[in-house]
Amino acid sequence: MMSIRVIVAGANGRMGLEVVKLIQQTNHFTLACGVSRSQAGKDVGEVVGVGKMNAPFVRSVEEALTQFPADVMVDFTTPHVVQKHMELAIEAGVRPVVGTSGLGEQEIQELKQTCKDRRMGAIIAPNFAIGAVLMMVFAAQAAKYMPHVEVIEMHHDQKLDAPSGTSVKTAELIAANRQEIKQGHPEEKEMITGARGADYQGFRIHSVRLPGLVAHQEVLFGGAGQLLTIRHDSLNRESFMPGVKLAVEKVMELDHLVYGLENILDL
Repeated sequence: MMSIRVIVAGANGRMGLEVVKLIQQTNHFTLACGVSRSQAGKDVGEVVGVGKMNAPFVRSVEEALTQFPADVMVDFTTPHVVQKHMELAIEAGVRPVVGTSGLGEQEIQELKQTCKDRRMGAIIAPNFAIGAVLMMVFAAQAAKYMPHVEVIEMHHDQKLDAPSGTSVKTAELIAANRQEIKQGHPEEKEMITGARGADYQGFRIHSVRLPGLVAHQEVLFGGAGQLLTIRHDSLNRESFMPGVKLAVEKVMELDHLVYGLENILDL
């Protein structure tokens, strides 16, 4: 396979560490550099504990893009900077693969237009775990036949956005396959504001944040005398890496932005 040079934004973070390990273990991937202001000048591999990789940390995405030739930038940073990072990468001719959630619909549409104008591939995936993508696809199919649904997503207590990108993507897929209906008792009253969760086109999304969790989601479908539960659990961050590997390879073939890993899987 063709060699792919990769910049990792946030390479010393929890997800970034796993991406660096993935690059080290994949023969046709090469780490161009990592981005971390606090670790600038140090070898990425030595900092994350996988041994010297002859690729340094630099202070900013701008520095990485101007000083290190690369094909792909993997970004698992934070919602308030990821759109700017993507714009910089696309302008530099580097394809972004983004797992940071928290981007709004308008921001995604703007990035789609930018990619279209530049004929540049990009991938944004709310979840890179293959099982989580299957969970979303199965939920979308179930919604055709069981329209009464609620989503419960559970993540670690350091997650910045709620609801999660995975639950929002799941909700979008469900909504595309069911007519909007108002669930619950017509005179239902919340005794504590927010008790019923966030409303999305007539059904609810509930966010749980607790230490010890990684990334988990249940989609509950109720019908007369029955309950269907579709659940996925990521028990560690290694679970996301097969999807990241696939996205880094696939983005090299694209000339537009793809939102959702299900759109590059043969489902």
